[in-house]
Amino acid sequence: MNKVDIIKKNYSDKTFEDIRNIDEYGNEYWYARELQKILEYKDWRNFEKVIKKAIISAENSNKIKIDWVVEVNKPIKTGKGKEEIIRN
Repeated sequence: MNKVDIIKKNYSDKTFEDIRNIDEYGNEYWYARELQKILEYKDWRNFEKVIKKAIISAENSNKIKIDWVVEVNKPIKTGKGKEEIIRN
């Protein structure tokens, strides 16, 4: 069973609708960190590899520059109260 089949079996449309965001122009988007949790990747570095592979695959199949993946950084507070910037 491939990853797509597992996702279809284990997750409903509502699962992804619950974390969907919509910008001021009506465009839908999802944050990778939220998808990471839903798809049960414990480590960001492992999920980031999946994202990079998906981007390469899409670029190779479409032969065009991808404009649907945008890196977003946001500040978080660490356990010691220090602020860090993470990719989201």
